[in-house]
Amino acid sequence: MLVQQILKSKGDDGVVTVPPGTSVAKTAELLSARRIGAVIVSPDGKRVSGILSERDIVRELGRRGISCLSDPVDAIMTAKLVTCTRNDRTDEVLQRMTDGRFRHMPVMEGDQMVGLISIGDVVKARLMELAAEKDALEGMIKGF
Repeated sequence: MLVQQILKSKGDDGVVTVPPGTSVAKTAELLSARRIGAVIVSPDGKRVSGILSERDIVRELGRRGISCLSDPVDAIMTAKLVTCTRNDRTDEVLQRMTDGRFRHMPVMEGDQMVGLISIGDVVKARLMELAAEKDALEGMIKGF
């Protein structure tokens, strides 16, 4: 299965972004309100400056305490991102996420972001793919 198929199945809710300079506290409120695990830091909603996840915020809270909440997202975001394209296979993307120990990956077309997928999206797609393979094999064995 390709990343493109995951994007189609997710619908078009768009990717939640915050502009550089947004406070960590404001971003944490957004993550909580939207019930999501990460936001893309972007000046225009298409170009990606970085990503900030719940884990990043908790890690910084543990290190520095609540003083980090007044910092801009740029100070604690992950700026060096691992990305994928619409044409990448889900098993490859899952391997990159597992190896890198991260849960969200921007989908890029050139230097423009076209979507965001989570490890949950990829696992769900992989499970659907495996179920289809199982059904096909059972059909061959049973002679359907």
